Amino acid sequence: MIGCGANRGIIPVVCEELFKTIQNQEKNRQYQVTFSMLEIYNEQVIDLLSKVKKPGGLKLREDQQQGFYVDGLKLVPCDSYAQIERLMEQGTKIRTTASTSMNATSSRSHMVITIQFKQIFLKEDITKQSIINMVDLAGSERQKSSGSEGDRLREGSRVNLSLTTLGNVISALAEAAIGKKVLHVPYRDSVLTKLLQSALGGNSRTIMIAAISPADICYEETLSTLRYAERTKKITNKAVINASPTEKLIKELKAENYKLLSRLSGLQNSGKRVADETKELRCLLAENELRIQAIQATWEYRLEEARKEWEQQYAAITQEGRMMETLPYLVNINEDPQLSGVLKYIIQDGSSDIGQSSSNAITLRGLG
Repeated sequence: MIGCGANRGIIPVVCEELFKTIQNQEKNRQYQVTFSMLEIYNEQVIDLLSKVKKPGGLKLREDQQQGFYVDGLKLVPCDSYAQIERLMEQGTKIRTTASTSMNATSSRSHMVITIQFKQIFLKEDITKQSIINMVDLAGSERQKSSGSEGDRLREGSRVNLSLTTLGNVISALAEAAIGKKVLHVPYRDSVLTKLLQSALGGNSRTIMIAAISPADICYEETLSTLRYAERTKKITNKAVINASPTEKLIKELKAENYKLLSRLSGLQNSGKRVADETKELRCLLAENELRIQAIQATWEYRLEEARKEWEQQYAAITQEGRMMETLPYLVNINEDPQLSGVLKYIIQDGSSDIGQSSSNAITLRGLG
C-alpha cells in the first residue's frame, strides 16, 4: 500500500495523482486536502502523526451525523504532495512491525490513511466534500506457519479476529445486496469495522484489492482470501454528492444579509426617522459578514499553522544533522530498511549512562 523507495505503493500514487489533477483544474475553484494517519494495534487506535502517545490509545466516539470517529486524531492540512510524502514517512517509522518466521517485517497492525477532500466552486457558491479511506490491512496468519508466540501470537490473534469480523460484515452486506433478509450487520464487533462503516455499507465507492500467494504452503489462506474478494464483489453501494454543512450556514447568512440590506434600503428611501432600527440592521449585517469571514478564513489559518509546525520540525532535523557531524551518536538497525536509522541518540560531552532505567541519559527500551 505504501511501498519503499522507487517501488511506490497505491497510497503515494493516489495522493500524487490527486495533487496533479488539482493543478490542472479551473482557477475559479478552491481545493482543501486534510491528511490523517492511524494504526489499529491490539484493538487500540494510535495516531501516527502525533508526538504524544496516550496510554490505551485514542477513544472511538459515535456521532449521529458523521457516525464513528476518532476523538483527538491529528488532522494536517496539506497543499502539496511533498507534505503528504513527509507525513507518510513520519507515520510509517512509528508503525508497529515485528519479525515472524514468514516475514521479517510483518505488520502487526491495520493502518488507515484518511484524506478529507473539499472542492469549493466559487461561482456557484457550492462545496463538495469526500473522505478517502485507504486501508493497509495486516495479513491473516496461521500460528503453525508463522511460528509466532508470546506477544507475536497475541497480536496475530487480534489481527485475525478483526479480519474475521470484517469478513462477517462483508458477508452480511453481500447477502443484503442479493435480497436476503439480514437482521444484524456486526459493525460494532471490532474497531476496524466501526471506523470503516460508511466505506463498507454507506454512501461510498469502495475498492478491495486482495493480495494472494502462489506458494502451496499458503493454499488455504489464498482460497480464503479469494472467497473474501468474491463476497465483496456482491456488495452494492450508492454514492451521492455530499453538501457541506458549513457551506449551508454561509448560504443562510448571505440570504439573511440580502434581506437585511433590502430592509435597510427601504427605510432609507422612505425618509422616516428610524435611526435606531437602521443602526440595529447595520450591526446585524456587520456581525453576519464577520461570521462568514471567520468560517472562510479557518482553512487558511490551519494551513499556516501546519506550515509553522513543519518549519519547527525542519529546524530540529537540521540541528540534529549538525550535531551528528560533530558528536558521536548511536543509531538503530532493523530488518526493515524503512525502520533503520529512526532512533538516534547523540552522546554529549562528559559521561553518559545508557540502559533501561529512565534515570539514564540515554534510555534504551524494546523487545528483548
